[in-house]
Amino acid sequence: MKEKKKYWTLFLSVMQLSAFTFGGGFVIIPLMRKKFVEKLHWLDEQEMLDLTAIAQSSPGAIAVNASILVGYRVAGVPGALLTVAGTILPPLVIIAVISMFYTAFRDNVFVGMAMNGMLAAVAAVICDVVLSMGRTVLQDRKLLYAGLMAGCFLASEWFQVNILLLLVVCGAAGAADVLHERRKERLA
Repeated sequence: MKEKKKYWTLFLSVMQLSAFTFGGGFVIIPLMRKKFVEKLHWLDEQEMLDLTAIAQSSPGAIAVNASILVGYRVAGVPGALLTVAGTILPPLVIIAVISMFYTAFRDNVFVGMAMNGMLAAVAAVICDVVLSMGRTVLQDRKLLYAGLMAGCFLASEWFQVNILLLLVVCGAAGAADVLHERRKERLA
């Protein structure tokens, strides 16, 4: 019975987040963190940070990727299936309803104003993600990762370096760091 309640809580949590979140994956991630790390304590901060990194680097929608990973981590394959359903069901219903009344929504001044207001909120939430998750990286004394993050931003934005090259460099740096940490542990 306890397992059934966990599945139900997992499904309803992601469904609620998906139904009432505007702005995509970068907005839903901090809300998932708040729900699964701070409220339910099903994940710790580092796990959420790792799952977010994997979700962002995987093909597909970040919100769906993150929900799959969180669901799998919390409740295995059934959890992953439940979180996918909970994540895609609300947008599917909302888009179906909007498509039936597309012309009315498109031309409505109030809908346009609401959407513009949501853009400001999305920007604020994305800044919160960067600050809260960036703080975790810096607290772990991983200045290498903070430097890589800043370097990749500069290389991509100002010098138009190919993203694939940046991914390879970051992957190599992460692998080298893990190998270095393991060697230190063996020597200690």
